[in-house]
Amino acid sequence: MNVAAVVIALPVLEVDPVAWARSQMAFTLAFHIILVPLGVSWAFMTLIANLKGIRHDDPAALMLAQRWSKYMAVTFAVGAVTGTVLSFEFGLLWPQFMGAWGEAFGVPFAFEGIFFFTEAIFVAIYIFGWRRLKPWAHFWTGMPIVIAGVFGSVSVVAANAWMNAPGGYTLNSAGAVVAVDPIGVIFNKSMPLQAAHMVVAAYLVGGFLISSVYATALLRGRRDRYHLLGFLIPFTVAAIAAPVQMGVGDALARWVYDNQPVKFAVIEMVPTTSSDVPETLLGHLNSEGQVVGGIPIPGLASWLSDPSTGPATVVQGLDTVPASDRPTIRATNIVHLCWDLMVGFGTLLFLLALWYAISWVFRRRMPQSKAFLLLAAAAGVMAIVAMEAGWIVTEVGRQPWIVYNVMRVEDAATANQGVWMTFVAIVLLYLTLAVTTIVILRSMSRRFRRAGGFVDTPYGPPEQTEDDAPAPEPTA
Repeated sequence: MNVAAVVIALPVLEVDPVAWARSQMAFTLAFHIILVPLGVSWAFMTLIANLKGIRHDDPAALMLAQRWSKYMAVTFAVGAVTGTVLSFEFGLLWPQFMGAWGEAFGVPFAFEGIFFFTEAIFVAIYIFGWRRLKPWAHFWTGMPIVIAGVFGSVSVVAANAWMNAPGGYTLNSAGAVVAVDPIGVIFNKSMPLQAAHMVVAAYLVGGFLISSVYATALLRGRRDRYHLLGFLIPFTVAAIAAPVQMGVGDALARWVYDNQPVKFAVIEMVPTTSSDVPETLLGHLNSEGQVVGGIPIPGLASWLSDPSTGPATVVQGLDTVPASDRPTIRATNIVHLCWDLMVGFGTLLFLLALWYAISWVFRRRMPQSKAFLLLAAAAGVMAIVAMEAGWIVTEVGRQPWIVYNVMRVEDAATANQGVWMTFVAIVLLYLTLAVTTIVILRSMSRRFRRAGGFVDTPYGPPEQTEDDAPAPEPTA
């Protein structure tokens, strides 16, 4: 069979477009979200190093800030590409959803676009300002990056929160959107806690991810000031964010208990409505919907749901709604496992941050043991896994709804059976992008180490090399 015949035959293959659309969206989101914490938090940590370098005339801190800014530019560029692909996927994969709800859903993305372009402009100014601006003027050009990164993230999360708590729109008798209240859409009931959860997660994940690189360097014996600062700044940011995230996460879980009881039953794996519900670690539902395995902690799920009534708190079970209005048994098991992973790794990171804090309080220095550095080196991966698991809980736990209690996923997806081809193309493209990004970052790291100093002379014209020196004036 020749190539032309294969190409003609491919669209004839019968596939379920909904499953492929969900798979492509999940893959691209899972890839993109790794870059989000760096886009939101890295500029803040860069400015801490920049500020320390200016105020204390610290060359190591300035060098760190300069190099971080260049790494930051690479990850920002890659994040811009993957984020743009996600934007196009809403129309490609979910045309019915966008046709019905685009007027409301698109409002937060309009603001996100403004913040994105603001961030992009100031990233460029900050990088090129290293040798063109005076110290404090250059430092302040980095502040809009931090602000735009936070508000851009909040805008995107506001759109996702709207899918969990739709509001801010008016329908006509035919069920079509005829009026949209932008304030009501953006500041929906789920938005405050979801946005806070994501922004704090960005600083937690970004801090642990960056510091894990320098923890590895410290394990290899690179104990100079540059590498110590490279570890201390982001790890301190993450350590501060860890207990905050525990509180925000607890509040968000109670919001889900009050407003999305079916999702809460999926998270806690509660088949039937009851009180004194145990918190089951691991375990799963069998084909008959019964809890099998795991480690039950008596009454804890009820107590966490509402401490005021403790174990007497009633938790709504999965059996209170038809099977068609809740995630499948397989999806329930995935959500519950991801919940355990998110909470488990989040708790480990909190304990690691507590170890770090206690060492500073009582010894006035960071922990020096190999065990601590090994855990710190692994913290970046743990933080990413926890974040990915949290998003699976959010998205899969809402099934079968794309807009909670309003529109189902199968009613929102494309009917194009050739969507599987875009999935294959996207996977290949993203894998290429991932390898290229890693190669570029490693190449930059090696070049910086070989340079042994600044890439550009900070706050002044670049140092001239013999090749750059002007040619001597001809003599008579």
